[in-house]
Amino acid sequence: MLKDIKDIIKENEDEKLVMLSNHRERFENRLQKQQPKKSKNYFFLKIAASILVLISLGYFLIGNNDIQTNVIEEKIDLAAISPELKQIENNYETAINYEMLGIEVTDDNKEILDSYLEKVSVLSDDYKVLSKKLITDDINENIVNALINNLQLRLQLLLELKDKLKEIKSNKTIQNEDNTI
Repeated sequence: MLKDIKDIIKENEDEKLVMLSNHRERFENRLQKQQPKKSKNYFFLKIAASILVLISLGYFLIGNNDIQTNVIEEKIDLAAISPELKQIENNYETAINYEMLGIEVTDDNKEILDSYLEKVSVLSDDYKVLSKKLITDDINENIVNALINNLQLRLQLLLELKDKLKEIKSNKTIQNEDNTI
């Protein structure tokens, strides 16, 4: 039943087929009617998506820039000015940390310890403020001296605290000896 199109053409070769003059136009019209409609143009959505990508990229770049500047600001200290000042700062900070480690907390010395550590904390906050001032302002000898004095005061407070704690401990041992006698 099914015949090959080549066979059909060979059989009808004798007959000359005449095409109508508007055959081509009719064929093109039918093709255009059968073609699916073009999808909508999403030009505006593409623009909106591009703008959204640019805004979010800018937000993340600006956000990361703030974080990076904060990290950089926290790292600038006396070492940025000169190696000698770096050495002085390191010596004081090492001594302060050493003294802090040597403090023994007991119920007897808790009040004194809290008051001295509060003063040391205030001095530490002042040191941070002075460090930021060193960053924002020009390098100033007064600020550098204030930073060094701050370190000296913290160390001096810790040494005083240590002496008071020794005094309290010795008074307590004397009281215990008197109580045992």
